[in-house]
Amino acid sequence: MNQSIPKETFSFFKKLTKNNDRDWFNEHKPEFKAIEAKVKSAYNYLGELMDTHDQIEKIKVFRIYRDVRFSKNKLPYKTHFGGSFARKKPELRGGYYLHIQPNNESFIAAGFWEPNKEDLLRIRKEFEMDSEPIRAIVDQKEFKKFYKNFNQEYKVKTAPKGFDILDPNIDLIRLKSFFVVHEFSDAQVQSS
Repeated sequence: MNQSIPKETFSFFKKLTKNNDRDWFNEHKPEFKAIEAKVKSAYNYLGELMDTHDQIEKIKVFRIYRDVRFSKNKLPYKTHFGGSFARKKPELRGGYYLHIQPNNESFIAAGFWEPNKEDLLRIRKEFEMDSEPIRAIVDQKEFKKFYKNFNQEYKVKTAPKGFDILDPNIDLIRLKSFFVVHEFSDAQVQSS
């Protein structure tokens, strides 16, 4: 059985981008459901592979329906697949996110997205005490070549409460999420 992302995924999303309305989608829903089943199978297979070196507790492929209640963009459907791979809790934190979208916009993210207040404080305290272990990883030439570094968009503007703005590790302490991203071309996504 083929466990890769089906080739028709990108062509479907390209058509949906041009016809993002309920009438068109309802007419093409059987086609979407067939693609979605194959994609879910690929996500589950990937989760099984990941579980050989990590402890993946839950795999979730997100729905195609957009939540438009508070958005200026009222298009009803996403034009990508997104899914998460949650690690076993409470022992392990963080997780993985796989985003499949045409036009070379696919990526995988790994790390800790929006940790709860207690975990965030613990991470910041560890950076304050000793940032060498994390810097030794993210400053490696090979690491930087493969992953984008910690996402700098998700940070507080100054020092978080209880931390010194002059701390030499303030660049890490200011972060609110801790993850890296690796992008994939359409050809890579659709290869075995």
